[in-house]
Amino acid sequence: MTHETTEIQSPSAASGLGEFASSQALTLGVELELQLLNTHHYDLTPYAPDMLALLKNTPVPGSIVPEVTASMIEISTGICTDAQDAYQQLAVTRDALVKAADRLNIAIAGGGTHPFQQWHQQRIYDKPRFKEVTALYGYLTKQFTIFGQHVHVGCPDADAALMMLHRLSRYIPHFIALSASSPFVQGQDTAFDSARLNSVFAFPLSGRAPFALHWEDFQRYFDKVAATGVIQSMKDFYWDIRPKPEFGTVEVRVFDTPLSIERAAQLAAYVQALGAWFLSENPFEPSEDDYLVYTYNRFQACRFGLDGSYVDPVSSEQSGLREHIALTLERITPYVTAQSRPALQQLRNSLNLGGNDASWLRACYADAQQLPEVVRQAALRFRGAQP
Repeated sequence: MTHETTEIQSPSAASGLGEFASSQALTLGVELELQLLNTHHYDLTPYAPDMLALLKNTPVPGSIVPEVTASMIEISTGICTDAQDAYQQLAVTRDALVKAADRLNIAIAGGGTHPFQQWHQQRIYDKPRFKEVTALYGYLTKQFTIFGQHVHVGCPDADAALMMLHRLSRYIPHFIALSASSPFVQGQDTAFDSARLNSVFAFPLSGRAPFALHWEDFQRYFDKVAATGVIQSMKDFYWDIRPKPEFGTVEVRVFDTPLSIERAAQLAAYVQALGAWFLSENPFEPSEDDYLVYTYNRFQACRFGLDGSYVDPVSSEQSGLREHIALTLERITPYVTAQSRPALQQLRNSLNLGGNDASWLRACYADAQQLPEVVRQAALRFRGAQP
């Protein structure tokens, strides 16, 4: 399902929308973009070529690929049945990465941004497509040294995928707040829990997908935009959620990369449980009016994380985002698989016990008062040495 790289794509890299592939409903795929760190000062280090060479013949469940700058690397699972399966696959790859990193005397961490790296110091990975992207986007390419988690969820057909996409859009603030792990940028506390998504908005064709509930309508939209020469494939759209016809999935792209693979599996479990609720109950019909408060809710989640507010797009009632997530988790409990139930329970517990990873990073900084030490602690957490 996820054997592709999700780096920035040049408009000439692919073409056509293609047919919507057959996919088993509610299967999962997880992708994580990760930080490569110097173990002396814990700044980013351009070791992606060395890591990929060292791991070339290492068997992993999914894939390990480069990203747009050489201090980044992306891992993906294969097709997963549930959160436990996703965690186990990620654990195999994580352990392989850590072993290789130890040999190279570097470290690996999650987190949506590196707290103090300077974008102008980053190196573009030596790949023709990335050079094309740099020629097009200039400095924005290096500024895209940010790190996200993508979750694919299988859909039974193309129309079901569009319905899934627009239903999931109501829960974008949930995904942002639960995964937020990017409070620091360029050595400063941004006052955002997820500052990473501000960088995504700098790119054209970011934001939300057009409102279409039938594949024929979406195909017409795609063809009209493609006819302008602005895009040639779905990879040219940087939407928060987008259909992936070649996989038969919908891809949720707003998550910051968590600090641990446990959290990554929990977030995938949440997407799967929401999808199961949608397919089983058809709980509501999405509409264009859902998007009247979309950007506001998104901002609240980025800025305040779990302490943000949430405006219901139907009733216009405003509630606390933390409370809205808790109510949603309660509502979807009957649709959670046995294998995913522990992950959802851990996610529920975190609402009150620990908050999100942005809170953890700020607490680390309050204690250490040194951002390199915060990054070192994050690297320990990724390898499983920190709670």
